[in-house]
Amino acid sequence: MTRPHITLLGAGLALGFAMTGITGVTGAGAAAAATPQLRWGSCVLGPDDREGQELAAAGAECAGVRVPLDYRRPQGRSLTVAISRIRATDRAHRIGALLLDDGGPGGATIGAPPRVAAALKDVAKRYDIIGMDPRFVGRSNPLDCGWPVGSGITSAGNSRASFERQVAFHKDLAAKCRANAGDLLPHASTRNTARDMDVIRAALGERKLNYLGVSYGTYLGTVYGQMFPGRAGRMVLDGALDPRVYGPAMLPTMIGPNEHALADWAEWAAARNGTYGLGRTGPEVLAAVRGVVAAAGRAPLVLGAGADTFRLDDTQVPFLLFGPLMDDGDGNRAFLADVVKVLGTAAEGRPTGPLSADLADLLRHSFTGMDSAPASAQMAIICADAAAPRDPEVYWRAVEASRAEHPVFGPALNNLTPCAFWERPRERRTEVRHDLPALIVSATGDPRTPYPGAVALHGLLPSSRLVTLQGVNSHGLYGFYGNACVDAAVNAYLGTGRLPQADLTCGR
Repeated sequence: MTRPHITLLGAGLALGFAMTGITGVTGAGAAAAATPQLRWGSCVLGPDDREGQELAAAGAECAGVRVPLDYRRPQGRSLTVAISRIRATDRAHRIGALLLDDGGPGGATIGAPPRVAAALKDVAKRYDIIGMDPRFVGRSNPLDCGWPVGSGITSAGNSRASFERQVAFHKDLAAKCRANAGDLLPHASTRNTARDMDVIRAALGERKLNYLGVSYGTYLGTVYGQMFPGRAGRMVLDGALDPRVYGPAMLPTMIGPNEHALADWAEWAAARNGTYGLGRTGPEVLAAVRGVVAAAGRAPLVLGAGADTFRLDDTQVPFLLFGPLMDDGDGNRAFLADVVKVLGTAAEGRPTGPLSADLADLLRHSFTGMDSAPASAQMAIICADAAAPRDPEVYWRAVEASRAEHPVFGPALNNLTPCAFWERPRERRTEVRHDLPALIVSATGDPRTPYPGAVALHGLLPSSRLVTLQGVNSHGLYGFYGNACVDAAVNAYLGTGRLPQADLTCGR
């Protein structure tokens, strides 16, 4: 259905690793550190650990790095950051370590090295490819607020009454997070994760850290490059965002690109009306989508049967539309068409019958507590990085102003989040003051980190180069989308360390 990486607002304990302690870390805002000694071992946590088994099959090994919870108190409480490694096989021409982050925030990346090794082709044998579950994510002391939902986005709905319910809902989510993980929340910031990365660099014995970040991972990489400018090596920032906008304020920037992607999908579905029956033209398909959202505001839509029965109102339905728009491949577009068809059946008051395995899985992950931990980490990181307006009226005015032009995603992406009720960040936003010769990658129709953000980051980093994929509504390209031009540009840079002489434009 979707590609296997977590993106901005998309949809276990660190056991079995040998750890060593540290007392701190050099760099921005932290004390000097002893270099930890890593002890590598099996990545498999148990008989049901599929991720660990896949890593083992690829020849990977795993370890843990102990880092301070609070870098202002380096000898106090500590956390364990879990990492994986596929070692370079061409040791004579080894370039160094390549650290990965698949985004999120809250995205586990410890399982990514086999995928990236395949994308790197021959270049892979010259790198130690390092996966990382950032602090509070996956195997790295996961933070869990005990939330009843796993999705990152809910809509304000179609009325003031539905918005008021959202205010109460998000206020309750924030209260649950304080009750379940309040002592951790102030330390969930990207700046602390960047400090953790520098501990990992030191533990690996590297003078510089090479890096491949996707989505939110581009912000993390930018922050690392600003906090530790002399230690950033070859940097690839794929699906890049404007670091000045990152935080709760980034959501409204996604409205136009997602409405555009929805309109493109509607044309795709109209061309297959014989299969899906959603409309013979793009406008007819969009009208059907808007009709489903309106119907959900009148009465919850009942999807599924038996144990897999879900009741979704107008605050929940837009998320089902938002998720598949991340990628404009035929697989995602077909899945979205199936979703809208099921929603249309429910809107007519007819039983939908058993749901497809993919749709039932999406609903369980989005609207139950099944994915509470990754959703909690995602919101904790965003809220720890940048403050959000406190007054609900700020959001309501934005929702109302957007309804006419953006009826599906305006109320969703202008809605408030738990950040409106969160503790204020402890550190200021990272400002870009140091140039960074990075390779920035973006698609013109990226619906998650819109293309203007990549252009803005390129402007902030004069020595960088921008690789643009034209005419594509997709987020995260290298090794995912299958564009030979993009993949070749990234591999050439990581293999040689030389950026293209000029910005590069790739066709679909």
